[in-house]
Amino acid sequence: MTPIVSPKNPTVRHAHALLTQHRIRKKSGETVIEGVHLLEALLAKQNTSSISIKQVLLSQSALTHPEVEKLLPLLPSRALLVLDDKLYKEIRTLGDGVDVMAVIDTPKPDFTALGDYAGDCVILDGLQDAGNIGTLLRTACAVGIQTIITTPNTASLWSPKVLRASMGANFSLAIFEQCSFADITATLKTPLYATSSHTDKVIYEHDLTRPMAWVLGHEGQGVSDDFLRLATPIALPQPGGQESLNVGVAGSVCFYEMLRQRSYA
Repeated sequence: MTPIVSPKNPTVRHAHALLTQHRIRKKSGETVIEGVHLLEALLAKQNTSSISIKQVLLSQSALTHPEVEKLLPLLPSRALLVLDDKLYKEIRTLGDGVDVMAVIDTPKPDFTALGDYAGDCVILDGLQDAGNIGTLLRTACAVGIQTIITTPNTASLWSPKVLRASMGANFSLAIFEQCSFADITATLKTPLYATSSHTDKVIYEHDLTRPMAWVLGHEGQGVSDDFLRLATPIALPQPGGQESLNVGVAGSVCFYEMLRQRSYA
């Protein structure tokens, strides 16, 4: 297979635009996963996932990498595009690693299809940091929470940065993005809980054994007033005197206390 060497190749240009421009991702309804481990994670979920792989781009040297060789039989040959090593390095955003990426359709499930939802979920209300979001998605997936909801002012959970930070957790979750406060409260039939520094009742005094919706807010501004008015406030004890916890850490503490009460108490 002759490698592509021109940066003007339409597929190469499109992939690079998807990697670097939110506007292009939103307009096309596509995104990019970078790295062999994310591609492997997606392929492992192909029987249960509706995510379509539209194009796979890889460097010429990656063709002979053992991890890539293992995945090649699982990929449609028509979707493969081999790039000259130098060209691939010019468009990638991932540093060291196996030079492979895939263009995929961004899932857009219908939130109203949930009906009257009464299971566990996480509501991300205005979060912007990819690292925090990725941590929360991975932890939610680890403890068995399967539904993630975001408000309109939250960063995209399908951006390349969030996908890398989540390490493939997206592919195991039902993700509903850009949902309004009105739609969320009309659909969810589970009580809302939010961490707060304005309550004395710590997390260990709450019964977390029943289905619930965790509301986690913007890194600086916290949870919006609309959600705070409806949510039960939960305090995380900090005897060491730290003023506040990173939202990724705080959410993870909450998720694991919920799991402990349900499975290990």
